[in-house]
Amino acid sequence: EVQLVESGGGLVQPGGSLRLSCAASGFIFRLYDMSWVRQAVGKGLEWVSSIDASGASTDYADFVKGRFTISRDNAKNTLYLQLNRLQTEDTAVYYCARRTDGNQPRGQGTQVTVSS
Repeated sequence: EVQLVESGGGLVQPGGSLRLSCAASGFIFRLYDMSWVRQAVGKGLEWVSSIDASGASTDYADFVKGRFTISRDNAKNTLYLQLNRLQTEDTAVYYCARRTDGNQPRGQGTQVTVSS
């Protein structure tokens, strides 16, 4: 069974940082392109970033370029998202997803709240 378990969210002040993690199991992680998506209250899913299976190629939504960094450790079956210079608009539940699943989340996500 494919499992994706997100962690690392929390409450942070504007301008702060967080590092999100996604532990993957039930599939051969190193063969899959992965993504982070997010959903704010009252809004739909929003793509944030993707990384290819090897980790060599990354892509970002314009609203996070220069602030967020996606990475992966295939030996640990873990996907990461470093969030820097957080803004109140970044408040959302963050999910990891497989690109082959159409970036549809499978896990519970991790809540990121940016507030002073």
